[in-house]
Amino acid sequence: MRKLLLSFGFLFLITPLIAQSTNPKLKITALTNIFYIYTTYNTYQNTQVPANGMYVVTKDGVVMFDTPWDTTQFQPLLDSIQARHHQPVIMAFATHWHSDKTAGLEYYHQKGIKTYTTRKTDELSKKNAAKRAAFLMNKDTLFQVGNYRFEIFYPGPGHTEDNIVIWFPTEKVLYGGCLIKGASDTNLGFLGDGNVKEYANTLKRVQQKYPSPKHIIVAHSDWNDLNSLKHSIEMADLLVADGS
Repeated sequence: MRKLLLSFGFLFLITPLIAQSTNPKLKITALTNIFYIYTTYNTYQNTQVPANGMYVVTKDGVVMFDTPWDTTQFQPLLDSIQARHHQPVIMAFATHWHSDKTAGLEYYHQKGIKTYTTRKTDELSKKNAAKRAAFLMNKDTLFQVGNYRFEIFYPGPGHTEDNIVIWFPTEKVLYGGCLIKGASDTNLGFLGDGNVKEYANTLKRVQQKYPSPKHIIVAHSDWNDLNSLKHSIEMADLLVADGS
């Protein structure tokens, strides 16, 4: 009996460790009292990779930036936002055409959410059979939703030909998507659809336009280190120097 009790005790000890070692399907982290980072996961090259998106709570509803990479989390994210904030999602933006950003556009459109991409993103989405948005932006666009204002800015090609960034001028939040890599990343990730010659120039345009962000949100790494943009520029400069 004593051995049996010890065995159960050991199981109770290791169960939390097992749970901690497994990523949840959906994680939501408060950046501020209105900005939230949500993270889903997918498998890339046999490795589970996180994909960060962001949403902002306004008095008129919630605005989402990028959609979950994990297709099973489209509705759980909506449910979590409703339960936490008692607000519906009213708009969703995708920052480039890859599926880690656009996968949920069609689903959210069917739910009555206004979905947005640039016209360039729509062209690439159509060409590559990716999900497409209902509303298209022809150029850099300023939005006012409730009491918050944000800018859509296309700085040039980098990770993809169509990657955009989002800027909240009052709060100084820069949402960089896949264009900006984490401060601890050792490379710029997948470049098969990118422009290695222009990547550094594109990042420098972002840095010049938004020189003093308080937060920089990146797609697949930790967003707490403000050196992410500077580090990304350094890595992109090496691409040109190496003649990649």
